[in-house]
Amino acid sequence: MEQTDRGDKAIMKVFFINPPFKAAYGRFSRENRSPALTRSGTFYYPLWLIYAAAVCEKDGFDVEFLDAPAKPMHEDEALAYVRAHGEGTKLFVIETSTPSLSSDVAFLASIKAESAFRDAVFLLVGTHVSALPAESLVLSEAIDAVARHEFDYIVRDVARALQDGKDWRAVRGLTYRKDGKVKSNPAMPFIEDIDEIPFASAFIKKHLNERDYFFSASAYPEIQLFTGRGCMAHCNFCVYPQTMHGHRYRLRSPENVVAEFSYIAENFPDVKEIVIEDDTFTANKKRVMEICRLLIEKGLPRRLRWLCNARVNLDLETMQMMKKAGCRLIIPGIESGSEQILRNIKKGTTLALIRSYVKNAKKAGLLVHACYMVGNEGETKETMAETLRLALELNTDTAQFYPLLPFPGTEAYAWAKKNGYITGKYDEYVKEDGTINCVLNLPGISAEDMTAFCDMARKKYYLRPRYIAHRLWVGLKDPADLRRSLKAFGKIKNFLFK
Repeated sequence: MEQTDRGDKAIMKVFFINPPFKAAYGRFSRENRSPALTRSGTFYYPLWLIYAAAVCEKDGFDVEFLDAPAKPMHEDEALAYVRAHGEGTKLFVIETSTPSLSSDVAFLASIKAESAFRDAVFLLVGTHVSALPAESLVLSEAIDAVARHEFDYIVRDVARALQDGKDWRAVRGLTYRKDGKVKSNPAMPFIEDIDEIPFASAFIKKHLNERDYFFSASAYPEIQLFTGRGCMAHCNFCVYPQTMHGHRYRLRSPENVVAEFSYIAENFPDVKEIVIEDDTFTANKKRVMEICRLLIEKGLPRRLRWLCNARVNLDLETMQMMKKAGCRLIIPGIESGSEQILRNIKKGTTLALIRSYVKNAKKAGLLVHACYMVGNEGETKETMAETLRLALELNTDTAQFYPLLPFPGTEAYAWAKKNGYITGKYDEYVKEDGTINCVLNLPGISAEDMTAFCDMARKKYYLRPRYIAHRLWVGLKDPADLRRSLKAFGKIKNFLFK
């Protein structure tokens, strides 16, 4: 084996796995804020796993990476891949999610049952196990530990300890089993210097195929990345800030962000767009303006377009600068047409702000993909109707309608659990075909009511003559956008006409 700079020790292998799940129906996307097999065909890069793997590779470890849903692989195919590529692995890092938990744990156990891997350490990561580490750990003796919250450096430090023959259980951020008891170490501090983390795109170039991934609001193919971590907002339903990266927005420098744009432009000739996955990319206006200035200075808008999540306090001046810098689309979480519900969920927005935001976006020439949700505290059939009326009034380029999925670790989950509103088990967060299910039954509104409303809202929104004419007009001006729309429509049409 090759030698590393860690004395005369051979390079240790770390195997990162996004496990198979619902392969018979398509590509299950764990990185969605609501993990599911999406109706639009959207399939996210496993970004959290990618960044942790990139950190380990940068630290000198031999990294193997399997994204089973990307193909998609069935369990037997994925296990065969692990057998073929896992020789010498000392640490397995396996991502999980709420609906796939039991399946993922079973897959982990099947790997550990292999004689070649019985002495390896098996680490489970993801939002669900971060929220419920002890409960998750006792699901199987095959799980050696759970990593809580942001796990890049937790995985790296476990790998270092194993490489150096030290006690890996001493690493901060772990919940593990010892002497028959579940123990939790103090939390691993959040990463402060985000520029230290390698580019996700460089890891994707080496280990993955960008054509395996699809984002319905983006041109195809696209690359997803984070330019910072954390979210200053306190929306009670949002799982990532509450279980993974916290509420303080930690930023990559503008120079570092633009350097990755340049890397993508030079190394991915087929990539047409970049999806910035930060919860609130536009929170720091000065930084956004500097990123835009550097993008324009380097001529990158002529080569790459981009889109981002952007809260509804974004101003017109910044929107106009973003447009010049190649931004094509912004994604706000509008959520509800009821002021009271916006207050109940701690959204920090108002209907007046929302209307102004959409008006300014259209003025700046930016498209808007609006996100709407039903089932929050205070929801009634009347407030659901208000949400649909608002969506039709705003008439954004695209829109999505989903019932609230209260994930463990969020305030919304605690509220729903306390009141007995959650009627489904974890594996019922998705239907048999992997699409989103509703596990809430509220006073006066059943799960079936909310699901039927979302189905009706999608049909009413997308099958309007006004909307169809708008999409055709946009497509005539932008053939790439027309191809993207037709691809997404090909996926969702069965649900619209059901």
